[in-house]
Amino acid sequence: MNHSLWSDFLNSQWHDWRGSGRSEDRLLLPTWQTRYLDTYGLSAPIPAHEEDILMLQHFRTQLHHITLRLSQGGSMTEENLDLLNKVLAQGDNTRRLLRDADGLRLASLPNRSDWQQVMAEIATDFARNIIEGASDRIRICDNPDCLWVFYDDTRNRTKRYCDDKMCGNLMKVRRFRAKKKVEQARD
Repeated sequence: MNHSLWSDFLNSQWHDWRGSGRSEDRLLLPTWQTRYLDTYGLSAPIPAHEEDILMLQHFRTQLHHITLRLSQGGSMTEENLDLLNKVLAQGDNTRRLLRDADGLRLASLPNRSDWQQVMAEIATDFARNIIEGASDRIRICDNPDCLWVFYDDTRNRTKRYCDDKMCGNLMKVRRFRAKKKVEQARD
């Protein structure tokens, strides 16, 4: 599975892919917050304050709507652009020239350590994905119980499930059982 700053953020709203109906908002979990920030080299107060959680949840819902639109072949609307630009404007970065093993590189380093800055970084990562022409590879798992957001990295862009071994097999079994049920009903 491909992971990115923005898709991991969207997938913080977890759904039980097996169909129990259970879901969990991992944004509420300090352990998830810590792991997420550490994974992407960001910092913000942990546990996140209640107003930050509400702001993040609202942004996640809006970003999910945009992602759903793009995954269905739609394009960015002016309203979508306005939303992302508002979130991007909340960020505060400094450009720095850094030396690493590959030589020199230009880095954008956050000046603040708060959840608004984290949202700006998420919006930046999402925007880069769109700008690089990869919006047609954004998918939402075809398993209606899962709804995991993922990036389709297959050559022919036909990946339907976040994980073929989990959701793919589960849906194959469900289709088989439904077919058998229909056949038995005819007999």
